[in-house]
Amino acid sequence: MASTEGMQAYEEEKLLLSLPKERGWASRYLYLFQHFWCPSTHIQGVNNFQKHFQAKHSDVLVASFPKSGTTWLKALTFSIVNRQHFSSSENHPLLTSNPHELVPFLDFIFHADNIQDKLSYLSSMSEPRVFGSHVPFPSLSNSIKDSKCKIIYICRNPFDTFVSSWTFFNKIKSESLHEVTIDEALEKYCKGIIGFGPIWDHMLGYWKESMATPNKVLFLKYEELKEDVDFYVKRVAEFLDCPFTEEEESNGVIEKIIKLCSFERMKNLEVNKSGTVGRNVEKKYLFRKGEVGDWVNYFSPAMTEKLSKTMEEKLSGSGLSFKMCS
Repeated sequence: MASTEGMQAYEEEKLLLSLPKERGWASRYLYLFQHFWCPSTHIQGVNNFQKHFQAKHSDVLVASFPKSGTTWLKALTFSIVNRQHFSSSENHPLLTSNPHELVPFLDFIFHADNIQDKLSYLSSMSEPRVFGSHVPFPSLSNSIKDSKCKIIYICRNPFDTFVSSWTFFNKIKSESLHEVTIDEALEKYCKGIIGFGPIWDHMLGYWKESMATPNKVLFLKYEELKEDVDFYVKRVAEFLDCPFTEEEESNGVIEKIIKLCSFERMKNLEVNKSGTVGRNVEKKYLFRKGEVGDWVNYFSPAMTEKLSKTMEEKLSGSGLSFKMCS
């Protein structure tokens, strides 16, 4: 009789063969799975997460499209919900752990076969549990959608997301793959062919849900968070039903959280300069520039026109828009 692992591998292989595929950015292929482009290495994790994850009402999910400010929002959210436990900046877990270690991706947790071990680990986590996910809203587990858990979603101007993705994927790609040129990458991006893409569908899924259920989904823009981080840190705390008290505000708790989670602080920590996280991604690649509008240093006029037209077409009538700086 075939082993469970053998059967699972067979089922995975059969699933991959049934899915449309395209050349990937950092991996050889991306597969069209549940209406989004997914690396083969993530499909098992997403499947297991959907089947087995049991959300608790107190859970918090930090959701995002890759390279949209995920690391920063994870750090801020973790610090906000755990501020009573780690009030001192001197012994804070963020000084010795990467945000992705403190706020793990759900599909990464469920990637392995030992599901019962994963479920035991999850049930023993202290509450509120804070998780991350790049999975589009329709593909989140039903237990998340049906529970009272909160979702904080961050998006970013697709121009900057593109540049950040292109530089990132070329750093982490397999050595056997050729470096994707910026023109090749933009062609794929505008067609939606990027991990967890199309980006438009990803953003609009959470955008529409945030308008339908504003107590369930908080929709943030990276650019607005950068512009007024003090306001949005307070907004996140209110959304998570743990608003800052007057005493906390007067004691500078908000400023301490902002400083602790700042791009410069996190980038310069030893823990984020070496080692790997998640699926063996080098931590140092998670912190590039964190700037708004850096895309102007990479785009030609023709590229700007191409992406502008695509955005106009895909986001038209949704009410979701981005300020353009040039």
